[in-house]
Amino acid sequence: MPPLSSSFSISLSLSNPRFHTLPSSSLLPTIVTSRRSLILTMSFSSSASSPSPSVSNPKESSQDQEVLQVLKYHNQTKHSFTRYARGPHGLDWANQPNPFRRYVSAPLVPLLHYPIENQKEKTQTVEAPLYSSLFLSSPPKSISKSTISQFFYDSLALSAWKTAGFSTWSLRVNPSSGNLHPTEGYIIAPPIESVSSSGFVAHYAPKEHALEIRADIPSEFFPKFFPKDSFLIGLSSIFWREAWKYGERAFRYCNHDVGHAIAAVSMAAAAVGKIPEIEFEHPDCVLAVFPNGVGKFDVDYKELSSAISKFSKLDWKGKPNLLSKEHICWDIIYRTAEVVKRPLMVGNESLADPFQCSGLYSEDAYKQFTVREVVRKRRSAVDMDGVTVMRRDTFYQIMLHCLPSGSQNGMMQKRQLALPFGALSWDAEVHAALFVHRVAGLPQGLYFLVRNEDHSGDLRNSMRSDFKWTKPEGCPDDLPLYELDKGDYGIVAERLSCHQEIASHGCFSLGMVARFEPTLREKSVWMYPRLFWETGVLGQVLYLEAHAVGISATGIGCYFDDHVHELLGLKGSKFQSLYHFTVGGPVLDRRIMSLPAYPGPGIDA
Repeated sequence: MPPLSSSFSISLSLSNPRFHTLPSSSLLPTIVTSRRSLILTMSFSSSASSPSPSVSNPKESSQDQEVLQVLKYHNQTKHSFTRYARGPHGLDWANQPNPFRRYVSAPLVPLLHYPIENQKEKTQTVEAPLYSSLFLSSPPKSISKSTISQFFYDSLALSAWKTAGFSTWSLRVNPSSGNLHPTEGYIIAPPIESVSSSGFVAHYAPKEHALEIRADIPSEFFPKFFPKDSFLIGLSSIFWREAWKYGERAFRYCNHDVGHAIAAVSMAAAAVGKIPEIEFEHPDCVLAVFPNGVGKFDVDYKELSSAISKFSKLDWKGKPNLLSKEHICWDIIYRTAEVVKRPLMVGNESLADPFQCSGLYSEDAYKQFTVREVVRKRRSAVDMDGVTVMRRDTFYQIMLHCLPSGSQNGMMQKRQLALPFGALSWDAEVHAALFVHRVAGLPQGLYFLVRNEDHSGDLRNSMRSDFKWTKPEGCPDDLPLYELDKGDYGIVAERLSCHQEIASHGCFSLGMVARFEPTLREKSVWMYPRLFWETGVLGQVLYLEAHAVGISATGIGCYFDDHVHELLGLKGSKFQSLYHFTVGGPVLDRRIMSLPAYPGPGIDA
């Protein structure tokens, strides 16, 4: 990748706070369930007041020191009943950064626009296939201006503008914590008619839905390394966009958003019959997008790395705009980001794993929405109605699409092969502890979805000994979902998620639990951000599934980390909760007006 700019940007939303602002008071010291009188006390110190792990012992290995640095960051940025992770004392509105990155003087190539509603009176078109059909397979399209336009329009583009009073702000197809959008998108592509007569590197400008051509690349680059009709998508993070509002916890949220973007890119690629796979590069990742059906192919990473290293000598066009006059440096974010960089690993590896269809349990759960209708009308709910009830069959169908391996005909869930998890090259490390509130035919209670069945024994041994671990009634045989305890967990879910009612007023909510320290030690510390990526991909599936069945969802980044662990009986750092989510019937704010994404306001909001 080219040397991406290190300047900063932010986009603030008043209506799309996927990570809700922290409550300022009313900290409760305990959580009580009326069903079991399960009391969670403040029996442990908050992470910031606990002794930090020492990394000064010269006998410790380099890996041990790196793991300790990651654990230090992770523990220091936990919320608890007694304190929150360090953040700014209020928002510096006068220094709010420009929400859009632009490269001044770089050639700007406008992309094509498409109607959101498919022409339903026509035969189903390949332009906008049904959302539910993507989990089966899609025929590939050749790379063209139309293909690239569709790809960005349905993955990283603006989806709407919102206005209330004197405030106006944009929403995007890819969700983001607080609608802050730290993730930038780039494309490296072969020559495309009406875009560039040569291979090129470009930055995607979402406000304009256009490509800023940054540099031309050698014509032999793509034919030498990738199948015909392939291109590369690069994702990078600007930490300041999140830190401006969330302080030290921002590094977590940036990586959630990378995961959401990976899933958004994967779904858009599937709609044009292409498969994304990750090749890890700094700053975040590069995804190779190639036609479905190509099969496995090998890449000479040593030669590819050598070719990419020469990109720094290209004639780069455009100067990044200044997005903020002043910045606050949350140094622990940048120290940790440096520690968790993945080094270049030279060797021949196959990029492509076989695509695996997802399980189908209740096809009638889905409305007949096209993929474009789902991805572009997706919104983060700001409140849930506390009334909407989900059918049990619909709940099971959503859970099946949360599985990494898809429909495996009796095989164990482990490898990430199904859409959109196939973009992740490691075995699943993230599971889900579910609070079921309003699912008809399923008792209220605490449930657990095991997404890597190799972890089953370790999970049961690590969690509370009185959990039942029984399959609920009607659960598909190939869905590793288990009932742990019956009872009303609404108050528990709410208080664990920073006292936010949205966690208890939906059909169900959940905490994503990752196999944590063993993963960092077995695979290395560069898995730390990737664990958050996996939670972001899973969260994006929940967003899209919710909208595809006619309701809504939202991610919750504010939760009391160790109190979640205490509820489950988890001790130490073997398993950690990394992301919360809620799905249910949304409450719409009629005071906010929705405007089309394009054309939008002429002045940045």
